[in-house]
Amino acid sequence: MSKWLAMACIWSLPLLAMADRALQPSRPTLRQAGPVSALSAMHGEPVEIDLADAVGLALRDNRAIRSAYLERVAQKFDLRVAHDRFAPQLSLKARYLGNRNHADRYREAQLAPSASLLTPYGTRLSLAWDYGHTRADSAGRRYRDGASLMIVQPLLRGAGREIASAPLRQATLAEQSNRLALADDVAQVITRTLLSYRELLRAQEQLRIAEDSLLRARQLVAVSHALIAAGRMAAFEVVQAEAEVASQELTVEGSRNQLHHSRVALAQLLALDLATPLRAAERLLAERWQVSTEQALARAEALQPTYLMQQLATEQAAIALQVASNAQWWDLSLVGGASQMHQRPGNEAAWEHYLGLELEVPIGDLSRRQAQVRAQVEVETQRLGLVESRQQLERDVSTAIRDLQVRWRQLEIAGRALALTRRKLDIEQQKLAAGRSSNFQVLSFESDLRQAQSTQLEATIAYLDAQVVLDQVVGTTLLKWQVSLND
Repeated sequence: MSKWLAMACIWSLPLLAMADRALQPSRPTLRQAGPVSALSAMHGEPVEIDLADAVGLALRDNRAIRSAYLERVAQKFDLRVAHDRFAPQLSLKARYLGNRNHADRYREAQLAPSASLLTPYGTRLSLAWDYGHTRADSAGRRYRDGASLMIVQPLLRGAGREIASAPLRQATLAEQSNRLALADDVAQVITRTLLSYRELLRAQEQLRIAEDSLLRARQLVAVSHALIAAGRMAAFEVVQAEAEVASQELTVEGSRNQLHHSRVALAQLLALDLATPLRAAERLLAERWQVSTEQALARAEALQPTYLMQQLATEQAAIALQVASNAQWWDLSLVGGASQMHQRPGNEAAWEHYLGLELEVPIGDLSRRQAQVRAQVEVETQRLGLVESRQQLERDVSTAIRDLQVRWRQLEIAGRALALTRRKLDIEQQKLAAGRSSNFQVLSFESDLRQAQSTQLEATIAYLDAQVVLDQVVGTTLLKWQVSLND
């Protein structure tokens, strides 16, 4: 008996090894980017990071991406289980008993391996072998062994390749949907990284604008004191310039606080130490995109993950309806088999062969009809969802393109307004130096310049963000950044 137990333990070793195997999910990478090293600050100095490094760090360490790839481990195994549906299924059952009654004491051992197979046409085959022996003190030893083979071929319910392979087709479509969902998750993280990086750029530029404005306000105070000393300005007029200095110092503090918030947000997105003093190294350069609505919509229909997942959901609903409709049939099967049993002592060998039909007719069972009704409703629901998804995709693409075009026009206008405002301030400062203007007028033009600089900055960021959003809507984020999912 110890020999049989040892064999059973040996057969179970691969399963134990599979259960103990550690999860090793893959990660996406940038195809043309070099390895991204960990960032660390030295002596409180800012850590320069460009846009490509930010995306690379997000792909490597972002927790949402890592969670998505961990989930893919389970999803891939689900597909493997679906494929294993048509693979031979093996089972081993062993038992050893010791017993005593009023007449004798005996020990019984049993070993019963079995195998089953489901074919793509719904045929079910099962093969079993049973071996056992009994050792008794008085009755002696007895052995028995036998084998049985059974074949069941459905003729109505569950018959045919389409129905038998439905679970595998469902699993294949689910795997395609899961891959699209993974691509969408990665694209969303890239989009959030780009927007967060630009927020850091915005905060840095706002701080620069505030510091430049503070410097000009202090210079105006110095000019005012010089004019007062020369007797060309009343002493009380310097109060306006000094109040402006205090106001700009307050603005600088607010800008520094916003910069800190932007750094922390980006560091969290990249899974870095929140104390890392990140500094965006990119320059704010905006280039005009010429995008055709028709071409963008065509690309979105071929690449947009959400729209493609809706198409797959419609196919899955159709398969579910096909299975539910087949379940309305009676269960009629062709059944055949053979078995043999041999016992020792003695040479008795019992043979049995059988072939026939087996019929099961459900009466008063509404659950199958319920499943069919629900499947029909789901098919219609998914069809409506596909139409809605198509229209929503068209709306999102046209809105994103229109927003991109409007943002570019706003950027051009903001650039012209900034140039004119800066020129206006220069002229007024020259007039003040000549004694032909006042602090109030110069301060008013200073405020206009700050507003024009902020407007131009906001317009640039908004246009660059509109490009990112358009990539996300069309589904070209991964293509643009040449991201390999490695899935």
